Order: sequence, then structure tokens, then C-alpha cells
Amino acid sequence: MTTGGTDSTDGSGARRDRPRRLPLDVPAAEAAGLAKATQRFRCSVDSEARDEPLTATASTVSAFLLLEDPGPWGPAVLQCLRVPEPVRARAAGWERELGIRPLLIRRMGRSAGGARRVFVVNARHGWAQTARLDSLAAVADWDLSGATGPHGVGLEPHDEPILLACTHGRHDACCAERGRPLVRALAAEFGDLVWESSHLGGDRFAANLLVLPDGHAYGRLDPASGPRVVADHFAGRLSLEHLRGRTTVPWVSQYAEHVVRERLGETRLDAVTSRVLVRRRGHAVVQVRVGDEVQEVVVDVDRAPEARLTCGSERTSRAPRYSAPALD
Repeated sequence: MTTGGTDSTDGSGARRDRPRRLPLDVPAAEAAGLAKATQRFRCSVDSEARDEPLTATASTVSAFLLLEDPGPWGPAVLQCLRVPEPVRARAAGWERELGIRPLLIRRMGRSAGGARRVFVVNARHGWAQTARLDSLAAVADWDLSGATGPHGVGLEPHDEPILLACTHGRHDACCAERGRPLVRALAAEFGDLVWESSHLGGDRFAANLLVLPDGHAYGRLDPASGPRVVADHFAGRLSLEHLRGRTTVPWVSQYAEHVVRERLGETRLDAVTSRVLVRRRGHAVVQVRVGDEVQEVVVDVDRAPEARLTCGSERTSRAPRYSAPALD
């Protein structure tokens, strides 16, 4: 199947291992912006200085609506006037009633020509479906009630991975400053599998990457580590150093899965599953299964010290903090 401009076959009809590559270069203006950024508060730099863990920080979302728009994007997706108002209204309802997270996506460099690409993705059930539209306005007439189930919403099946790298600078400066170099590096290796994305959550962990439809989130990537992490992921191996978690499970499960993986040295993509057995304030018991082995992980939950968690806010907050004393 040919999707999103990716040449997935050669002249003989055989599938190629990789999509077409895009050129890798660094605009001088962006390099100057990165230099200036070192003089300002940046939440990602501060998070690294505090040695804040990445583990168990992936946004807990199972279904996504991806809308192609070249930008520029405003600070909030559902207030972006580039998206037709009826679509914004429907997307707000879908998010509220069905838990579908709307995201804006675009190709590197904000190129906009021809039809717009739209994806509906369910990470829990592992499917993605797509359409090409002359106008995003048509999305307002869609029925997305099937987006939470195993069978989809009746669009064209999309059988290739979707790599979303957050570059939403109007939401948080770190996302653009660290996300755009990551996009260039990934696009040079993986071509049209790569999209710039609006806010994915966890600005302070930039550069952030979400792999769909499986829903694994990575953080603190750069042009050197990003292609390696993605290549390993496509080979069925997780990079625990950069893994934030799976979006399909709650944070306590993300944490429990991670500590079990580290303890066993288990990096196979689908080797670990979990379910929460007990959930109370400050405490959870998570059953983690690795093959025939089952462990019950007791997870303690408290709060980290006060810190500024975004570039744009002067207020401090206390992020959740997790531990598993029996496994430490």
C-alpha cells in the first residue's frame, strides 16, 4: 500500500525496506535561536539538571485524531483558527466523550500542497486508518464512535508506523528548539513516516517522540539518539534509557513495567503486559506479566519537589514521583 507520499514499492512491485529519505540540514536562523535559548529558562534543561526521571510520564491516551495542517499553530489545538470551527467543535466533543486526543501534524518545513492527510488511530487495539481530504471541514461530518473499538471507523487502513515528533513551539519553546533538529534527523532516515506534531505532553522531556499505532513514547531524544531509538523500535526493541512509557496504560503501570524490564533486561517490544490490581492514594499494586512469569509490583506514589514544569509558566508544581521499594 502506498501512503502519505511514501514510495513503498520499487518498479517490480517488491516492497522497499525504507521510504524515501529527506535532506538533512540545519538552518542558520534555527542555530542562532538555539544559541539564544541558552540564555533563557528552559524547562527541558532544568529537568535534566534535576535528574528528573523519564519513566511513567507518557500521556495516558489510547485514541488519536491526527489532522494535517501546515501551521503556524496557536498554543492550543482546539483554539487554532486554521482548523474549521465545526471540526474544532466536533473534536472537543470526541475528546470529552470518547477520549480521542486531537493533534495537528505537518510535514517538515510546513509544506502544504494538495490534499490534507487525516489519521484516526487506536493504540490499544493497534490500528490506524487514514483519508486524504481537499478540506479538513469534511471531518466534521464523520462518525468516530468506532474509534475506541477494535475495528476502526471505516477509513482506509494504514499499515505503516507513524512517527510524531513534537515541534509545537507556541505551546512550549523547548518543543520547537529540540524537536525540529530531531525531525530533520528522523526524516533523513525514515522519510515520510515522520511528522511534526502539536503538543504531546511532557514539554520538559523534549525532544519527544510518539510511535503509533503501538503508543510508545520516548523523550530526551536528539539527532544522534533519535534515529537509533527508532531503528531499534522497528526491530522490536525498546530503548529503556529514553522510554517514557506506553500511552495505553496508567502511570503506575508504566512505572511497574519499566522497573520489571530493567530488572530482567527485557527490551522486547511486546514482551510485557500489566494490569492494576489495587489503586489507592499514594499506593498501587500492579500485576506485570513477562511470558509465563507474573510479578506483583507495589508502587508508591508521592510528589517531587516544587519545580517549573514548562517554559511559559512562572508557577511551580510538584510532579508525581514513583518508587517500588521491593524492587529497588
